Amino acid sequence: MPTSIVLISAGLDSTVNLKCAQDDGGVAAALTFDYGQRAARREAENSAAMCARLRIRHETIRLPWLARITGTALVGRKKPLPRLKPAELDDPVAAGRSALRVWVPNRNGVFLAVAAAYAEALGAGRVVAGFNAEEAVTFPDNSEEFARAATRSLRFSTRNAVRVKSYTFRLRKPAIVALGLKIGAPMDLVWPCYEGGPRLCGRCESCLRFFRAVREARREDWFRVHHHRMPRKLKPRRHDEHDVRQGNSLP
Repeated sequence: MPTSIVLISAGLDSTVNLKCAQDDGGVAAALTFDYGQRAARREAENSAAMCARLRIRHETIRLPWLARITGTALVGRKKPLPRLKPAELDDPVAAGRSALRVWVPNRNGVFLAVAAAYAEALGAGRVVAGFNAEEAVTFPDNSEEFARAATRSLRFSTRNAVRVKSYTFRLRKPAIVALGLKIGAPMDLVWPCYEGGPRLCGRCESCLRFFRAVREARREDWFRVHHHRMPRKLKPRRHDEHDVRQGNSLP
């Protein structure tokens, strides 16, 4: 019997955790949440495509009430998304201000509660989420401490004492990029963008972190060739061996 329920948004972290969970006992179901976020359709479509490729059951769960009570820029189209300079990504003050502008009330707490219900019903012992060390600095609900606290709570609310796990708790994003490519995660389908346009915007904080990770992992050429929704200015002129040999860096 598959051992995990996976929270999948098609972002870098959840994509890598999806493949890790599949390789480590199997996935009973992967859940994507639509809470009115800008990228909801893109996240659902890409997550469904990933799961189809990996032959994993996928469901999109709509939470319209969460959209109604959320006033942040991640959901409210009339509010501009925060913009950080690359040099500010590791500045706790600047990154903290950005986090507040995209914070959704108890989002990960809600996601874990729903996923734990699926886990109990389907006989899976754990919920797997894309938590990571880099974003845990400004988003406490991405931390290992939060997952441990949620696990303690679920001992009371699930008959099979569902646990919360992440394979990337202690990894920063460059290491997550490298891990995903090593294990064959569907990295060509990742959607690490707050926006839901035809291509990654390349400007939001989430995109900045993703592109920095790709550069630091030295895998720019792989994404240039295989990921077809990169910003146009980041795409190579031709997908041929000459481009790959040149090793042109993403800006």
